[in-house]
Amino acid sequence: MQDNKFSILVVEDHPFQLIAAQMHLNRLGFFRLIPALDALEAREECARRSEPFDLLLCDINLPGTDGIELASELATAGQIRHAVLLSCRDEAELLDLQQSLRARGLPILACLSKPLDQSALMQALEADESFRLMEQEE
Repeated sequence: MQDNKFSILVVEDHPFQLIAAQMHLNRLGFFRLIPALDALEAREECARRSEPFDLLLCDINLPGTDGIELASELATAGQIRHAVLLSCRDEAELLDLQQSLRARGLPILACLSKPLDQSALMQALEADESFRLMEQEE
């Protein structure tokens, strides 16, 4: 994907990981990125916008709240369209979590291992029909 118009809220409490995630996204053609170091910053960024973010890319382990709670809150409020959660948990646990969150009705595209793997992220985005439809509209 080149010069993708998707807006992405990137939430990661470790500054180095936040920068690395943004660099990975840039390499994939995503440039409309808003970084946040915690849930409070993420909420503030959402409050400033009139449109929802197309994607929330969020660490699960955040100070004060976790990424699952944040994704649920922002999805319920209509402030995000989709979410990808990141964690150091093993792949089987992440797959179980992904299925559980989808069963709860959350717009989770994937739960991926950290550090962010560009090909795994692209597979998750390309596998979701609603995300592909958004891409065609741009």
